[in-house]
Amino acid sequence: EVQLVESGGGLVQPGGSLRLSCAASGFTFGSNYMTWVRQAPGKGPEWVSSVNTGTGNTAYADSVKGRFTISRDNAQNTLYLQMSSLKPEDTAVYYCARGASTMGYDYWGQGTQVTVSS
Repeated sequence: EVQLVESGGGLVQPGGSLRLSCAASGFTFGSNYMTWVRQAPGKGPEWVSSVNTGTGNTAYADSVKGRFTISRDNAQNTLYLQMSSLKPEDTAVYYCARGASTMGYDYWGQGTQVTVSS
């Protein structure tokens, strides 16, 4: 059974940092695309970043480029999103998903709330 479990969300002040984790199980983590998607209140889902867990190639939305870093630990089957210089507009529920925007997503985690506020 495929499972994706996010953690690490919380309340942070503008300019602060958080690291999200996504623990994966039930599939070969090191041979997939993995993605972070976020959904802000009242808005649709927004692609944030993807990584090819085999090659390490990454991609970022313009809105987070230079502030967020996606990474993975294939030995631990875990995906990360290091978020820095956080802004109020980064407030959203963050989901990890297996797949990429070009191929679609077949499994999703339950999401973790990130709130950026003073």
